[in-house]
Amino acid sequence: MNNEELQQLVRRLSLESFQKPFQHQAYFNARLRSTGGRYLLQSHNIEINPKAFELYGVKEIEGIVLHELCHYHLHIEGKGYQHRDQDFRALLKKVNAPRFCSVLQPPKASTTKYSRRYTYTCVNCQQLYVRKIKMNVEKYCCSKCLGRLKLLE
Repeated sequence: MNNEELQQLVRRLSLESFQKPFQHQAYFNARLRSTGGRYLLQSHNIEINPKAFELYGVKEIEGIVLHELCHYHLHIEGKGYQHRDQDFRALLKKVNAPRFCSVLQPPKASTTKYSRRYTYTCVNCQQLYVRKIKMNVEKYCCSKCLGRLKLLE
C-alpha cells in the first residue's frame, strides 16, 4: 500500500462511517515508532505508521484510520477530540473504532543497558551495596558507619 492508496482508503472510510468528507492529506510516516497513527492539529493531516500495515495488514490500518478520523471530525466540529473526552469515546463506540492499536514494538529486554552489577562493601562493617552503575568510592561512604567502600570483584 502506498500513500495514494492510503488517501483513498481514508476518504472512503470517512464517507462510509462518518458521512463527512476527509479534505486533507493522509500519508505513511516511517518515523512513528510506538503509535499506529496520529492526527496533526495544525495541518489536519493524518499520519499512519507503515509498520502496522507490514505486521497486521489492511484491517489494522482501517482501525487506526477510523480512530484518527474520530480525532479529525471532532476537532473540525469544535467538540472534545482528546482521548479523555466523552464526545471522543462515544464516537469511537459509534463507528466501532479501536481505542488502541496492536503492539508495534517487541518488548525491550530488561538488561539491555546495565547488564553488569557492581557490588561494594564497607571496609568497617561489611555492609553490601549492589549497584547498576559504577560509583566513585572516593566520593561515597557507608550509610551505616560512614566507613570507606571497596569494590568487590
